[in-house]
Amino acid sequence: MRKINSTNHINEKAITTDCPITSTVLAIGGRWKIIILWQLKNGSFRYNEIRKAIPNISEKMLIQQLKELMNSGWVTKKDYNEIPPRTEYSLTKVGTSFIPILESICEWGIANNITGLRQKSGR
Repeated sequence: MRKINSTNHINEKAITTDCPITSTVLAIGGRWKIIILWQLKNGSFRYNEIRKAIPNISEKMLIQQLKELMNSGWVTKKDYNEIPPRTEYSLTKVGTSFIPILESICEWGIANNITGLRQKSGR
């Protein structure tokens, strides 16, 4: 979270005001948020299930990204009063509505051999 008077915060506010594209990219930005959303597209998952589905993410980063997705209204967390404790994460209405866009991006990437281009160019 940025300080309200910081230059970064002021710049972010200036480029996101009245720009739904920039606002959306910032909301899902980062390496892991899209991957987390993609994993949750098939229903609720427990924390360890998400962690196993994304093996290269650190525990700290997964917790941070889940918190950011919850704070921005894309993911919800449900705690069950059970022993042992059980918590499940799932997409909200906003998160679910974004899945067709992710599917389109996936199809576009396949059609344009984006993963192959990335490997060939050495990026």
